[in-house]
Amino acid sequence: MKEIAEWFGPRITDLFTGPADITVDREEILVIGALPVAGGDGTASAEESVADYRERTRSARMKVAREAETIFQRKVAWGVRHGGEVVLFSNLAVPVMTRLRQSERRVLDTLVAGGVARSRADALAWCVRLVGRHEEDWIGRLREALRTVDEARATGPDAG
Repeated sequence: MKEIAEWFGPRITDLFTGPADITVDREEILVIGALPVAGGDGTASAEESVADYRERTRSARMKVAREAETIFQRKVAWGVRHGGEVVLFSNLAVPVMTRLRQSERRVLDTLVAGGVARSRADALAWCVRLVGRHEEDWIGRLREALRTVDEARATGPDAG
C-alpha cells in the first residue's frame, strides 16, 4: 500500500490541492483528493464544479491510471472531496461470493420484502455499509492492527 501511495504522489500533485487519500484492495486503487478551488465568480454549484474538474482532468487522470493499472494489476478509480462530501467518478462493484445459513438469508429477504433493498445482493451491501458506519472506529483500529502485521511480515526472516 505504501509503495502504491508513493508511486502516485508525484504523478498527481497537479490534480488536487494537498495530498490525496489512496485506498487499495485486491482489485482496485481508489484515489480521492481535495477539489481545487475554481476561479471565476464563485457562482458554480458543487455539481458543476465537480463536473468541470472531472472533464478538465480526465486525460491526465487516465494517463496515470493506465500506467498504474499496468504496474499494479488493479483498476484505478478517482474521486474528489468537495464541500465536506466525497464524490466518486467511477469505482468497481465487485461480486463477492458468500455462504449464508437460513437465518441469515431470512434477514436479507426481510430487507428485500420491506423495500430496503432490491435484491439479496443489495441487502447484503446495505448491511455492510451499515456496519461500516456504526463500527467505523473499531474497523479503523482493526485495519491499523493489520497494517502492523503486514509491516512485521515484510521485515521478517523470509522478507529477503
